[in-house]
Amino acid sequence: MGPVSPTEGVSRSRPVAVAITGGIGAGKTEALNAFARHGAATISSDDIVHRLLREDDDVRAALLERFGTGILDDAGHVDRAAISRIVFDDREALAWLEALLHPPAVSATEVPLLYEVGGHERFDAVVAITAAEDLRRERSRVNSPEHRESRLIPDEEKAARADFSYVNDGTRQQLDDFVAETIRALEARPPA
Repeated sequence: MGPVSPTEGVSRSRPVAVAITGGIGAGKTEALNAFARHGAATISSDDIVHRLLREDDDVRAALLERFGTGILDDAGHVDRAAISRIVFDDREALAWLEALLHPPAVSATEVPLLYEVGGHERFDAVVAITAAEDLRRERSRVNSPEHRESRLIPDEEKAARADFSYVNDGTRQQLDDFVAETIRALEARPPA
């Protein structure tokens, strides 16, 4: 018989809700995949947003009312790139969009704009994934993530505010090891 875990025999009233956040190209999705490999139930807020944009009639109607039919692609679906171009330099439009999309998505695990929208208060723990700017640029295939992120909280502050943080500049195995340690630490916490 192996060692007894600190939570053996203790039942939680609910699972620990963990948010994964970080900048563009930092490796949030890879971290999410590592949590899934270690048995965590996972979901990406990007997936939820994508589904909302495609399938939610109320969201579609609100977007069309605010931005007009120029946000539709040739097939009549909401074009995320068109919306991105509109909100890119328009803080008011971005705030409106986040208010529309993020409330239904706050139960997601991967939340890129977690601190920016105040979503961290809805989670039991936050994991910040960061990486060097050149590595992030290479991963995200965008020319200028720093311009796109100029209105966002810097990675250093996200890491300082998070319960766990990881600089994702190593191997997939190192990321996996970090996630395994994080899960062990979370499981050792007293039940909520």
